[in-house]
Amino acid sequence: MVNSKAEGWHGWDAYAPFYDWENARTLGRRDVAFWVRTAGETRGSVLELGCGTGRLLAPISRSWAKSGADPGRRLIGIDRSAPMLARARRRLMRVPPAVRPALLRGDVRALPIGSGRLGAVVAAYGLLQSMVNDRDLEAALASVARSLRLGGLFGIDLVPDLPVWEEYTGRIPIRGRFAAGTTVTLVESVRQDRRRGLTIFDERYVVRRGRIVGQHEFQLTFRTLPMTRILARLERAGFRVEAMYGGYAGEPWHPEAGVWLVLARRR
Repeated sequence: MVNSKAEGWHGWDAYAPFYDWENARTLGRRDVAFWVRTAGETRGSVLELGCGTGRLLAPISRSWAKSGADPGRRLIGIDRSAPMLARARRRLMRVPPAVRPALLRGDVRALPIGSGRLGAVVAAYGLLQSMVNDRDLEAALASVARSLRLGGLFGIDLVPDLPVWEEYTGRIPIRGRFAAGTTVTLVESVRQDRRRGLTIFDERYVVRRGRIVGQHEFQLTFRTLPMTRILARLERAGFRVEAMYGGYAGEPWHPEAGVWLVLARRR
């Protein structure tokens, strides 16, 4: 059964050790150039919601270093998960100090950013789908709108195919080398709560090093809304949609596109 009390941030602390390993085998770097370009074309400081392990922050900051970005401009990442942020800090130590992003631990539904301070906010790779009810989504959108200056950019990346994933139990979608002498097997189950628009992943990572075997279990929950409802909520929160894409190379948006990208401006 679906845990009716689950929140979108549940499970991410336990996921942190495996996030980069799995991501490299699924999304990879397909979205990186899009977000580097988008962040580079905006003015003012940029905030990434749910920055995780710094997968996007690192290439964006290196791009700023090469382009000689305004020293008054800041790149900021926020995440609720301390284990994710710990990995981000280690990754970002390799970034030049002058453009090294600031990391904040906090809730995207109540951003600790002053009103009108930001030039852009990025919600990449389905971050808004971790808002598992209307209340959470509206709070996050309101917090982003408050933090952006007038005309500031809000970039959103959604994973639209989650509701059509088949349900299954105990499937092994990924296995492979994790570190020297260590292998990982992901044993995954997927459930759908179609009434609430939720897709629930029960994850079990089996880590084997020689004869030593460890297991890490957690659950991730995502909510997917039709694009019409997303656009209506953006309008209600004070945004004007500027562009919609169906791929990271700027392909036209359509309902069956594998990626839904929305760029909106604060009115």
